[in-house]
Amino acid sequence: MKADVHIRTAAELGLTFRDAGDTAQVLGAIYGLDGLILSVADLSAEFLNLRTGLLGELFQTFVNWRLPVAVVVPDPAAHGERFAELAREHARHPSIRFVPSEAQARQWLETQTG
Repeated sequence: MKADVHIRTAAELGLTFRDAGDTAQVLGAIYGLDGLILSVADLSAEFLNLRTGLLGELFQTFVNWRLPVAVVVPDPAAHGERFAELAREHARHPSIRFVPSEAQARQWLETQTG
């Protein structure tokens, strides 16, 4: 792990994702970060509804910029069967992980900063 790991939460950066236009705000905010923690509180129902494709677009932005992201979701099933399936599919994803707590998010992100 690097000595000066820069991991921030979306809330610390003032990031919220309410509609499609909010994805554009990410690029300036994530510059220089080693990892980002998102919580369900940072994401509107529109992002949590996988049919809109907004969460997928947001995740693709993070993957393209090679920024590991941990998404804190204590109970993925509370957001629907498809969302819970997405969380399971990302159990071993190298860039995006769903975790139940911020502590676990930080722990995983710290291992990604090699």
